[in-house]
Amino acid sequence: MNTKELTILAEKNRKRLVEVVYRAKAGHIGGDLSCLNVMTALYFHVMKGLDPQEPKAPGRDRFVLSKGHCVEALYVTLEAKGFLKPEVLDTLGQYGSILSGHPTIEVPGIEVNSGALGHGLSIGVGMAIAAKMDQKTWKTYVLMGDGEQGEGSIYEAAMAGNKYQLDNLVAILDRNHLQISGDTEDVMPIDSIKERWSAFGWDVIEMNGDSMEDIIKTFDAIDYTNKKPHLLVSNTTKGKGVSFMEGIAKWHHGVLNEQQCLDAVKEIEERIEKLEA
Repeated sequence: MNTKELTILAEKNRKRLVEVVYRAKAGHIGGDLSCLNVMTALYFHVMKGLDPQEPKAPGRDRFVLSKGHCVEALYVTLEAKGFLKPEVLDTLGQYGSILSGHPTIEVPGIEVNSGALGHGLSIGVGMAIAAKMDQKTWKTYVLMGDGEQGEGSIYEAAMAGNKYQLDNLVAILDRNHLQISGDTEDVMPIDSIKERWSAFGWDVIEMNGDSMEDIIKTFDAIDYTNKKPHLLVSNTTKGKGVSFMEGIAKWHHGVLNEQQCLDAVKEIEERIEKLEA
C-alpha cells in the first residue's frame, strides 16, 4: 500500500472503531485514536509474515500492545487484516465474547495477554532475545503509552535491550501527553524522552504519529543492523480524528452517546470522501 492508501485505511479503521466503541458502551477511545495510524502502518506496511490463515507462522514479526487498555484499536486493525470476522468484533462488550477490554491470546493474531502497564517491553525484549538465539530474522514491535513510562519494569527492559544489542526490537511510544488523571508532565514528568532513552543506549527517533507519511518514512529508515534497540517517539494527539475529542483528557475512557457517534462518523466519512476523490 502507498501512503494515500494507508491513510484512507486508517480513516476507515477509525470509523469502525468509533462504531464499535459506541456499540460496546466502553473503551479507551482517546488512546485508541491516537495510536491507530501507527497500528495501521505496522500491520499493512511494516510487519512481515502475517497470515490470518496461519496466525502462528514461525517467521512472522511479533507485535505486543503494552498499553493494553487500547485494545479496541488492535481489534479493528486485526479485523481489517483478516484475523477477526466482523461478526466477532461486533460482540465486543457482550457476555461470552472472546473479546475483552485487554488483549488475550484467545483472539487470533494476538501474541500475548497484556493488562497491567509497563510489562510489554519486557516481554518484547524476551521475544527479541529468542529470535537472536535462534538466528531468526523476524522483528518484535512493542507499542507503549506515555502514561506507563513511570513503571520501573520499562527501564529494566531498556537496560536489557541495550546489553543484548537488540536491533531487532522496535518500541513505539505513543506520546499523546494525556493519561487517565491528566497531563503526563503534571502526573509524572517524562521529558526529555530522547535524552533519557539515548542514555540507556537506544536508537531514538522522533516522528509525527498523526502523519502517515512521516510514520512510513520513519519506519523505513530504521537500521536493523546497528546493534541498538530502537525507540520511536510517536508524537500524537489524544482522540485524533474526532474534533470534539482531540486533546481532551476525559476521552481517555469515554462512552459516546448516539449524537456524538453520528457526528464523529460523519466527520470521518467526509475526510474519507475527500481522500478518495
